[in-house]
Amino acid sequence: MRPLLIAVCLACTLACAALATVLAQSGERPAPRPYTTWNAYLGGAHSAQFTALDQITAANVSRLQVAWTFPAGKRTFLFNPLAADGLVFVLAGANDLVALDATTGAQVWSRPHPGAVATRGLNYWRSADGRDRRLLYMAGGFLTAVDARTGQTVAAFGQDGRVDLRAGLSASGRSIDGLSPLQPTNPGRIFDDLVIVSLPAQAAGYDSNPGDVHAYDVRSGALRWVFHSLPAAGEIGADTWPADARANHGGVHNWSELTIDEARGIAFVPFGTGRFDFYGGDRPGQNLFANSLVALDARTGRRLWHYQIVHHDVWDYDLPVAPKLLTIRQNGRPRDVVAQATKHGFVFVFDRVTGEPIWPIEERPVPQSDVPGERTWPTQPVPSKPAPFARQSFTERDINPYLPDEERRAIRARLQSYRNEGLFTPPSIRGSIEMPGHSGGTNWGGVAVDPDRGELYVRSVALPTMLRLLLPGGSEPGAVRAGPSTIVSADESARLTRQAEAALLKGPVRFTSPYDFMFTSTYLSPIGPPWSEIVAYDLNTGEIKWRVPHGSVAAPAELGIPSDSGAHWPRGGLLATGGGLLFAVSGSDKTLRAYDRRTGRVVWAQPLPAASDGVPASYEAGGRQFIVLPVAAQHGWNAARFPTLPPPPDSAYIAFALPK
Repeated sequence: MRPLLIAVCLACTLACAALATVLAQSGERPAPRPYTTWNAYLGGAHSAQFTALDQITAANVSRLQVAWTFPAGKRTFLFNPLAADGLVFVLAGANDLVALDATTGAQVWSRPHPGAVATRGLNYWRSADGRDRRLLYMAGGFLTAVDARTGQTVAAFGQDGRVDLRAGLSASGRSIDGLSPLQPTNPGRIFDDLVIVSLPAQAAGYDSNPGDVHAYDVRSGALRWVFHSLPAAGEIGADTWPADARANHGGVHNWSELTIDEARGIAFVPFGTGRFDFYGGDRPGQNLFANSLVALDARTGRRLWHYQIVHHDVWDYDLPVAPKLLTIRQNGRPRDVVAQATKHGFVFVFDRVTGEPIWPIEERPVPQSDVPGERTWPTQPVPSKPAPFARQSFTERDINPYLPDEERRAIRARLQSYRNEGLFTPPSIRGSIEMPGHSGGTNWGGVAVDPDRGELYVRSVALPTMLRLLLPGGSEPGAVRAGPSTIVSADESARLTRQAEAALLKGPVRFTSPYDFMFTSTYLSPIGPPWSEIVAYDLNTGEIKWRVPHGSVAAPAELGIPSDSGAHWPRGGLLATGGGLLFAVSGSDKTLRAYDRRTGRVVWAQPLPAASDGVPASYEAGGRQFIVLPVAAQHGWNAARFPTLPPPPDSAYIAFALPK
């Protein structure tokens, strides 16, 4: 028996070797272990921001060293690197798409672009036989395909390698007269032989186009299906808008990220607000599919289910981050779920197939608008579990203690003057406090999961906003507020209200609202720390495991700001690893940290030459696990100033690995 067993084993070994040789010659290869590649934005179509690679652990992370760097020039880049076929793809220079050797960081090829390139990532597609390998991304408003090995145009795709997204919008009945090329920052997703993209709403004001979802053939560029995010007449949800809304309204775009359950062929799309963001008097109703998580058949675009997370949004509480796919355990049984984190600080968790909430969601009464013409929705959904990750109120006791007395008094006066009735205080003529603000809570790249353990990690930001509606001519819609803070007296508010009512008698009024983050003289937020946190959830139970401040602010010692204040307005993403770590980067102190996923304790911190506002990636090459990220955000977004900032540092991509 023993010689026979040896002979069988030898035959199996030879057969496996022969199969490997055939696969190598044909370009085919065995499927990699799940979650060990990074060949798509956020790690894969699953958007997990998780790698099962486990070479780097809490025990050895302190030995990480710079493995390679690639200079990116003077500009800011938010790009999530992509790794495939021994190459790493990045955006650098003057909108150059660059392929680097994954082991050394040496440039292999570079492709320049005369116009904008999608800022956050791109897609990689490989044919079944491995002979056709493409990068698909947005450039100058066109879906573009190039050969991943050379950077050369794939001429057979669309017209000379690109597709104009406006054509698909026109085919769905929307006029595109005078419409500029559509350039989303969301790179979309590859599913089988489709590339699925969401149109940008283009304008920030009332004159926006709908953010429909398109699927194109990855080989030819032909349009395969369209989902109307703003429903057409006769479609589900059309009755939640005024008649003929598609011809006159816009927004409802998946500007952030989308996710695909590849095994089931389901695309999970989190949509944004119907425009205008802060006034909906001209769009009465719930406004589906705005602020909704929508499950689509990825092959056909057919709606499977949806859940609207904010009704008739007037806060710009669009869904800002990719839905996350996890398997949780309930009563000893596995259950596949999709979790959606929000700007206003909640995590909504649903059965992936049916859309049934895992924990009850209650419709709670909310404050109502006093602005002429506005009809806010009487209730809003609040999940019973999990508990919120974000701070959801801003009162006088929360005022930033590290500001001069005069500024604290001014903030107190503003709080006493504005409407400030909690989470869903609507915009008003006299001004309203929004907390978390529309750039608070979490945002793109801000959530990572361990899909098999049911763990979710979220970067939370405290950034209150003041919402004030102005009559036309007061500001451009969505403009950044300039000038001193103002308080509208009761008499002035009454006068402006009468003026608005009179204007409405003559026809629709397009109120405007500037972005007012209530910045102080140093650009610090008016609210006190922690300005950002990382919150860990166990979604098997719906409970918070831990929450810790994330980062700090590089401030003069005499201000007394503690080292655990939390970073100010971080936009660096999260990366969870199979080695038990959570990597996170913060801009206001230019530091990359590794947290122990069990406890939230920082086990490694690495100063960076510049801020990083992108998502780290992880891949394996030459037997080593690499962590690579864009260190390309200068001093960070809206950096604090004490009193001025030095010249911005150069940008680069930096890869870390353990020593050889």
